[in-house]
Amino acid sequence: MLYKIFVTRSIPDVGIKLLQANKNVSLEIYERDQQIPRKELLKRVRGKDIILSILTEKIDKEVMDAAGPQLKMIANYAVGFDNIDLKEAAKRKIVVTNTPHERVNESVAEHTVALMFALAHRIVEADAFMRAGKYHAWNPHLLIGSDLVGKTIGIIGTGRIGSGVVQRLSDGFKMKVVYTDIARNKELEQKTGAKFRTLDALLKESDFVSLHVPLLKSTHHLISTKQFRLMKPTAFLINTSRGPIVDEKALVEALRNKEIAGVGLDVYECEPFIACNPRDIRDLRRMKNVVLTPHTASATIEARAAMSETAAKNILACIRGKVPPNAVK
Repeated sequence: MLYKIFVTRSIPDVGIKLLQANKNVSLEIYERDQQIPRKELLKRVRGKDIILSILTEKIDKEVMDAAGPQLKMIANYAVGFDNIDLKEAAKRKIVVTNTPHERVNESVAEHTVALMFALAHRIVEADAFMRAGKYHAWNPHLLIGSDLVGKTIGIIGTGRIGSGVVQRLSDGFKMKVVYTDIARNKELEQKTGAKFRTLDALLKESDFVSLHVPLLKSTHHLISTKQFRLMKPTAFLINTSRGPIVDEKALVEALRNKEIAGVGLDVYECEPFIACNPRDIRDLRRMKNVVLTPHTASATIEARAAMSETAAKNILACIRGKVPPNAVK
């Protein structure tokens, strides 16, 4: 059987070459380096057996209907899968896979720590200061930041990425670790001395709060007005997970009211927009205690290649009648 596969956007070559090497695969790739328009997506998936999607594409009932009853698999090029209607896919017995990989975990954990450093040491502010020609002499009070050593890091979600952040900060910077999750992480506690806390207790205690939970109904706006008011006015929030976990309207107010010291964001509630309200967009961009990156936490050569290879291996397993290694349940 010839499997018709549509790739919604170009991905690193390693995965594409794996698929092209299989004689049972007919591969079609959206040719433009941009998000595929919705109408074009609905047109191009028609008659396809497999869709290799990325997180910017909403793969819902409409897309599945457009593809047709022969659609067997949706291979998502992302660790998350909140862009896919899992219930609809399950109803149609469509296999859904994602691309978790240790390389991705490492990259996102590193990026999380980088955002922490950028905020604590005011790197972005210092860079702008230098570029503006404002540096005239060394000053004991110039751009004073704060150390990470000895501070408390609060991790919300201790999966592979969250645990990776803990390991780096506990081993490298002797930070005190508190965490919250749906269950105790005994292994993390033994390795790092991490202490379990309720969410409220964690927010009150932490100097840095880092989010590492999936986007679910239970985690939507997990951090909002109430939670910001529990945090220290000297504390920083980091989000490299999913944008809607943070209520960005409440975030802007918390920053304005100096309820927290700053925020590092790699994801956004109304992505690709920085915030849902145009006024908030202006505010976030102008705030000096905000560091923004364009969903690039996993943007390393190693991580993106690993994701491409993983997506291809998931597809090839499905074609061979096997359960893909990263089938979403």
